[in-house]
Amino acid sequence: MTLLNLDTDFFYKINTVWTNSFFDNNFPWLRDATTWYPVYLFLLVLMLYNFGWRSWTWVVFIALNVTITDQLSSSVIKHLVPRLRPCQDANMADHVRMLVNHCSGGNSFPSSHATNHFGAAVFIYCTLRKYCGNWIYLFFIWAAIVSYGQVYVGVHYPTDVLGGAIIGSIIGFIVASIYNKTIGLPPLKTLQKPILK
Repeated sequence: MTLLNLDTDFFYKINTVWTNSFFDNNFPWLRDATTWYPVYLFLLVLMLYNFGWRSWTWVVFIALNVTITDQLSSSVIKHLVPRLRPCQDANMADHVRMLVNHCSGGNSFPSSHATNHFGAAVFIYCTLRKYCGNWIYLFFIWAAIVSYGQVYVGVHYPTDVLGGAIIGSIIGFIVASIYNKTIGLPPLKTLQKPILK
C-alpha cells in the first residue's frame, strides 16, 4: 500500500469511522482559530502581568513567527504542491463528511492551521518553558486539537496536518532560538511573580 493510499485510508477512519456526536458538535468550532481568541488574550495579559514592558519584544517575535508560518504555508508551499483538498477532489467529495459550511478552494498541503498553531506552540515552549512548568504542554494539546479537527471536519488529509506540524515546529524553533539568543526574557529570579507555577 502506498503512502497516498495510507493517507486516504487514515482520512476515512478519522472523518467517517472514528466519529461520535460530541466530536461532530465540537470539532467544527474547536478547529476554528477565532475560537481561541480568549486564549491569545489570556497569554498577552499573562505576559504583560509578569514581564511588563519587557514583553513587547516577545509579542513582536511571536507575531513574526505566525506571519512566517502562515505565508510560507499558504503563499509558497501550497502553490508548489498541487494537491486537492479531500472536499474538493471529485473522486473523494461524495465520500467526505463535511462538517463545515465551506471547503476552501486552495490546495491542501500543508494545513496552514497546523503550521501556524504548531509554530506558535513550539515558539511558546522554547521561550517560556522555564517559566510555566508543565502548563507549557497545554499549547501542544491546543495545536493538536486544531490540527486533528481539520481532518475530522473533512478539509485536510492527515499528511497535510502532519506536514504542517513539522514545518511549523521547525519555524517556531528557529524563530525562538533567534529570540532567545538576541533578546530573550529576563531570568526567572528577576520577576516579582512566577508565571503559571
